[in-house]
Amino acid sequence: MTALPTLADLEAMDRSSLVTCWSEIFGRPAPRGISQPFLRRFLAAEIQARRSGGLAPGFRSRLDRTSRGEVKASTRALKPGGRLMREWNGATHVVDVTEDGYHWNGRRYRSLSAIAREITGAHWSGPRFFGLNAAAAS
Repeated sequence: MTALPTLADLEAMDRSSLVTCWSEIFGRPAPRGISQPFLRRFLAAEIQARRSGGLAPGFRSRLDRTSRGEVKASTRALKPGGRLMREWNGATHVVDVTEDGYHWNGRRYRSLSAIAREITGAHWSGPRFFGLNAAAAS
């Protein structure tokens, strides 16, 4: 392969050119049905990684272990007595963690997602709504 394309090159490429670029960079065909924006993003990330010396060994090792199913997503265990707070549309919502679930606004809930749905009126992942997933990832 010749020189790696620039981000400007990727932006100017049509789908056919992006698929060809994918094959040259990754040595295999692009996944079927992948959209042009995702093609550009994956290619840009790979090109950026290659230009900066590749992925860090620890990160690559974690990716390998994750692909083999050896790494599970971590979740932060909530203990009774804990308290979650979330501001939504100018109101602060406080959820108490108890032995039998979660208490919010004088009612007991079995899941944080149910509380998030009550607060927002839409389906949310409760842990995500209360910022627990981001905390577990860091």
